[in-house]
Amino acid sequence: MDRPEPGQSEKLTDIGTRRIFSDEHDLFRKNVRRFFQEEVMPYHDQWEIDGQVSREVWEKAGEAGLLGVSTPAEEGGIGSDILTSSIVWDEQGYSGASGPGWALHSDIVMPYICHYGTTEQKEKFLPAMTAGKKIGAIAMTEPGAGSDLQGIKTNAKKDGDGWILNGSKVFITNGHMADVVIVVAVTDPTAKSAARGISLFLVEEGMEGFKKGKKLKKLGLKAQVRFPSWQ
Repeated sequence: MDRPEPGQSEKLTDIGTRRIFSDEHDLFRKNVRRFFQEEVMPYHDQWEIDGQVSREVWEKAGEAGLLGVSTPAEEGGIGSDILTSSIVWDEQGYSGASGPGWALHSDIVMPYICHYGTTEQKEKFLPAMTAGKKIGAIAMTEPGAGSDLQGIKTNAKKDGDGWILNGSKVFITNGHMADVVIVVAVTDPTAKSAARGISLFLVEEGMEGFKKGKKLKKLGLKAQVRFPSWQ
């Protein structure tokens, strides 16, 4: 099949362009585009008023195979490739719907759990995240440090068999809806470099001390970013 590059196409959104994609990718793209047209765009204005998308659309996205696309099937994902994941990114951009934080959920949070989580954590979270029943977020940014991880103040101290986290995070995509959050914290303040003194923790909704702050009224991305905090 002769697959024209974008510059040779009448429209950049034409399905069937770019040699990096296959006919199977085109079929997936058609389904994803239809999903955004039918399940996202008609409701997005209301979600911006509400300050968040609905949980229902997360589960519908899971049923449609839009979440956990490149996470291996044996780990609870769809088991496809990164090009298939990129189609979801493409089509969300084409739709103009900024609310669904699926890329961060599927392509940042889930790979962390897949690559570094325990067997128990993988079994507990990854299938549910692929189904859209658990929403993931990553908490790096802080009020006084922005996204500069070398300046973070959130810390974790060993307490028996567990850890106690202290600190706060801000501007966390999916934060207000999140069921599981990867939290960056300082565990060794004496490390020679800040990068060697930080660790990642999985924090679940409902854990003692885990508090989510108010929804922020923003200039853009009105249905997306939230403000969770930990004390």
